[in-house]
Amino acid sequence: MGSGRRFAVAGLTGFAAAIMILSGIWGALLGIAAIAKDKWFVIGPNYVYKIDTTTWGWIHLILGIVVAVAGVCLLLGQTWARMTALVLAFISAIAQFMFLPYFPLWTILIIALDIFVIWALAVGDRVERV
Repeated sequence: MGSGRRFAVAGLTGFAAAIMILSGIWGALLGIAAIAKDKWFVIGPNYVYKIDTTTWGWIHLILGIVVAVAGVCLLLGQTWARMTALVLAFISAIAQFMFLPYFPLWTILIIALDIFVIWALAVGDRVERV
């Protein structure tokens, strides 16, 4: 593989890792907010995936910490971190989708970042094999 491709893969992976770290920290902070002030989040009465806000807080807190740690491991070049990061970004996007009625603009932003992370890691892996 040429040095240009290697640099591109490292750049995409590094940026994806940084996004994961930020997204994980933001998710953990959102989780803390949902646990501390669960009445602050309001949804309509007919939402299919209605789960208690405190439960969502714990889900986001735990998922945020795991995503941030995976981002750090990805940044450090751990071999297992690339596939783990892909799976966690996918899980995060699904969790954010289910949380959409609680905090719509925020969740759309995080879903977009998760999709970028999935794309960057998948493209980087493909470029690395060529």
